[in-house]
Amino acid sequence: MELVAGTEGLSPESVRQGLAEGTMVIPANPRHSSLNPCGIGKGLRTKVNANVGTSSDYGMLETELEKVRICLEYKADTVMDLSTGGDVTAIRRAMLLSCPIPLGTVPIYQAGIEAVEGRGAIVDMTADDLFAVIEQQAEDGVDFMTVHCGVTQKAIARLRNQGRLTNVVSRGGAFLIGWMLHQDKENPLCEQYDRLLDIAVRYDVTLSLGDGMRPGSLADATDRCQIEELLTLGELVERARTAGVQVMVEGPGHVPLDQIVANVQLEKRICKGAPFYVLGPLVTDIAAGYDHITAAIGGAIAAAAGADFLCYVTPSEHLSLPDTDDVREGIIGARIAAHAGDIVKGVKEASNWDREMSIARRNLDWQEQIRLSLDPAKARSLHDRFGTKGETCSMCGPYCAMALVEKSLGITVARCAL
Repeated sequence: MELVAGTEGLSPESVRQGLAEGTMVIPANPRHSSLNPCGIGKGLRTKVNANVGTSSDYGMLETELEKVRICLEYKADTVMDLSTGGDVTAIRRAMLLSCPIPLGTVPIYQAGIEAVEGRGAIVDMTADDLFAVIEQQAEDGVDFMTVHCGVTQKAIARLRNQGRLTNVVSRGGAFLIGWMLHQDKENPLCEQYDRLLDIAVRYDVTLSLGDGMRPGSLADATDRCQIEELLTLGELVERARTAGVQVMVEGPGHVPLDQIVANVQLEKRICKGAPFYVLGPLVTDIAAGYDHITAAIGGAIAAAAGADFLCYVTPSEHLSLPDTDDVREGIIGARIAAHAGDIVKGVKEASNWDREMSIARRNLDWQEQIRLSLDPAKARSLHDRFGTKGETCSMCGPYCAMALVEKSLGITVARCAL
């Protein structure tokens, strides 16, 4: 709490109060020697998560550790390991050793993979299999876990009756729906929720209540399936708080611009101010190859409206497993969105950063502009791409507006040429 308070410029008491009320979480499993714990929630800077991990088609330990390195270089606040290929346990443990920031997982992925390998199919998994994976990952040191507790038989009935354009796009939600329909049983994460809470208390793992019914297209946004799940999550948030478990709530998904604020307000109302963790939201379905931009647009609006945690979206979303370049682009896009939201939220650090950059631009101080940028290497390469004879950049040359006006007004500004 003291470390988070110092980072955020707050008093430890205000952070303690936020944790006690459940409007903040600090994902920090004592078994993970994280050097940079971060707070997520009301009154704090909007945080950014980066997903990494293998698939059954591509990826190995080395590729994912390089992605973690990129996450740290470009200042993601947390990392999630979504590996579904290779030795997922070894990959996760290696990530924990190399990742000084909070690391999250989706345990149903590993449980599903092991069910296929050991029992022949995901639908033959047992509840004990799933909880064994959850406990193993907690014991390894995972700081937060996405658990799709709101995917219930009632939600499935709503899905059947309503009909959707894109049905279910959550992989964890799909695993559970298949299992529930085959077994004709309730979701064990919901039915045995107290068992999940016991593990979370024992290892101090933050639960991220997943949105298995999130919309995968604008046509399905804010529909009854999504809201049905959210109502269940609201009840589970209160039970987690009573048990002393830190909890946050995940949200959509594909949402048009005019519904984003309402989605944030609904979550805050139904879930009693629990931190809101959103994927994007993506504001259009047509931007294949550029979904990091559609997500940044939606993420900025969501953050300004009160969303606390943005999950990045990369250019390869909907198309392929992201590579390191995609990871970098996704982080930068999400950080821009988070920062834009923080300006609206009144985060002093955010406004000061913008002011410093504006002063550097006024001064034609290229070195300082590059230092203050989100991606200094890219900023430097763009500035150096075309030569220029004077102090200004190659866009305007001797016709730079600020330089001309300063000359006209007789203003002398200290320059720091590159």
